[in-house]
Amino acid sequence: MATSVPSVLLLPVPTCTDMLVSPVEGGDLLHCKPHFDHHPNVWGDYFLTFSPCTPSMLLNMKRKAHVSEEQVRRMILECSSGPNLHVKLELIDTLERLCIDYHYEKEIENVLRRVHEEEDDTDNHYDLHTTALRFYLLRKHGYYASPDVFQRFRDEEGNFTCDDNNNGTRSMLSLYNAAHLRIHGEEILDDAIVFTRNYLQSVVKHLQSPMADEVCSALRTPLFRRPRRVEARHYISVYDKLPTRNETILEFAKLDFGILQSLYCEELNILTMWWKELQLQDHLSFARDRMVEMHFWMLGVLFEPQYSYGRTMLTKLFIFVSIFDDIYDNYSTLEESKLFTEAIERWDEEAAEELPGYMKFFYKKVLTTMKSIETDLKLQGNKHVDYVKNLLIDATRCYYNEVKWRSEGADQAAATVEEHLKISVPSSCCMHVPVYAFVAMGNDVTTDDAINWGMAYPKIITSSCIVGRLVNDIASHEREQGSSSSSSTVEACMREHGGITKEEAYAKLRELVEESWMDIAGECLRPAAAQPPPLLEAVVNATRVLDFLYKDDQDAYTHPSSLKDTIHSIYILSV
Repeated sequence: MATSVPSVLLLPVPTCTDMLVSPVEGGDLLHCKPHFDHHPNVWGDYFLTFSPCTPSMLLNMKRKAHVSEEQVRRMILECSSGPNLHVKLELIDTLERLCIDYHYEKEIENVLRRVHEEEDDTDNHYDLHTTALRFYLLRKHGYYASPDVFQRFRDEEGNFTCDDNNNGTRSMLSLYNAAHLRIHGEEILDDAIVFTRNYLQSVVKHLQSPMADEVCSALRTPLFRRPRRVEARHYISVYDKLPTRNETILEFAKLDFGILQSLYCEELNILTMWWKELQLQDHLSFARDRMVEMHFWMLGVLFEPQYSYGRTMLTKLFIFVSIFDDIYDNYSTLEESKLFTEAIERWDEEAAEELPGYMKFFYKKVLTTMKSIETDLKLQGNKHVDYVKNLLIDATRCYYNEVKWRSEGADQAAATVEEHLKISVPSSCCMHVPVYAFVAMGNDVTTDDAINWGMAYPKIITSSCIVGRLVNDIASHEREQGSSSSSSTVEACMREHGGITKEEAYAKLRELVEESWMDIAGECLRPAAAQPPPLLEAVVNATRVLDFLYKDDQDAYTHPSSLKDTIHSIYILSV
C-alpha cells in the first residue's frame, strides 16, 4: 500500500519571497573552493551549423503538411458523426501519441465532450480495450469517468480478465495505462496496476515488435507520464509498423515532426550564439554547461510552434537558474550566497561591485539578458513582463534559504520527509518552470491571477514539485554523499523510519511520488480544476520531463551522455 500523503501536499508552500533572508552570523565562512566534476558539454557548437533540412525542403514539407492536415481534419469530422465509439477513441489516441493533436484541439474536444455526455459505459458492454481507452482519454482531458466500469472484467478471485483472447495483451496494456490516471481512494485501479504490471512482465519476453516495444515502454513509463515529443518520436516508428496504420495520418505526423524539428534546431542555433557571446564558461567553469539539454527540458513543457520565443526565453532563464543551483549548492560560501542574493534583490549594476569576482561578471550578464527578454515581451504586448524578474529573484531566495538552513544544521534535524519538503520543495525551483511557461504563453491564455495562483503553490504545483524533488534526490543521492549539499529527503526518510536502508527509503519515496501523481490527476478533473486546461497541461508537462530526466535513478541533466541518443532522435534524426 502507498504511504499516506504528507500534509505538505495539502497546505500551500510559502513562496520564498515570504521567507526573510536573515544576516549571516559569524562573518564570512571562507573556505577552499571545491573541485566540481561538471561533466563537459557533449554538443559544443554543433547547432551553429547543423540544420535538418534546406529552406526549399522545409517549404515543400509545409506545403504537403497543409494538405495532409486538412485531410486528417475531415477524418475527424466524419468519424465524430459516426456511431462507432472504438473508431473515435482509436483515432484520437493515435493523433495524440503522434503529437499532431494540437492542430485539432477544438475537434477533439467536441468528440470527447459528446462521448462523455452521451456514452455511459456502465450501461454498455464494450471490450476491455475500448473501455480502458475511453476511461484514459476522458480522464486525460479532465472529464471524470468512473472506475466502476472495470468491475465487470474481474473474476471471483479479483483477477482482471479479457473477453478477447486474441488481443489480451493489448487490453491489459490499455488497462495498465488507464489505471495510472487514478485518484486517491480508487482501489480497483490500484489493484489493476498491480495485476496488469505482473501480467505484462510475464508476457513481454514472448512478444514480437511492435507490441514488445509498446509493453517495454509502458513498464518503464506509463503513457500519461511520457514527454510529448519523446513519445511522438517513439510512436511514429511504432505506428509505421502497424498493419492498421492510416497512411495519410502517418505522412502528416512525419511531415509535422520534420517541420518542428527544423524550428527547434533554429532555436538552438540562436541559443548557441547567445551562449557563446556570454562567455560564462570562462568565469564559471564549475557550472554545468547544458544549453542543449535545457532546451530539451523546456521543449517538454511547451512544444507547440507558436511558443518558439517562449522556449528560447525559458531556456535562457533556466540556464541561469541552473548556474544559480551550482553556485549555491556546490561552490559559494554562505557569505557569498548572501551577497549574491542581496544583489539580485537590488537588481542594479552597482550591486555587482560588492560581489566576488566570479559572481560579478555573471551578475551583469543576468541583468543584461533579463532586460533584453523584458524588452522582447513588451514588444509582443505581453502583460506579464514584471513576473520575469520577480520569479528569478524568488529563485535565488529559495536557494539561499536552503543554504542557510543547511548551514544551521536544520536539514539534519528534519525528523520527517514532510519537514524536509517544506524547504526543499521551493528550492527545487519546480514551481518556477510552469509559472514561467504561463508567462510565455501570453495574454490569450494567461492572466495575472493565474500566475499568482501558480506562485502560491496550489496543490497541483506542489505535487509536481514533490515529484521533481524526490526523483532528483533519489537519482543524486549516491553522487552527493559527503558533499555540502548531501542532505536530502532520502536521509530524512531514513531518520523518520528508524534508520532503514537507503533502498528501503527509495521505495518509500517512490510511493510518495505515486501519491503525488494521483493528486495531479485529481486536480485536472473538471469542473473543480482551478485553471484552464492549457495551464494545467503545462504543469503536467513539466512533471513529465522531471520524471524522464531522473528516470531509473539517473540524473540525465548532470550526466548528459545518457540524454544524447534522445536529443539526437528529436533534433537531428529524420523520421
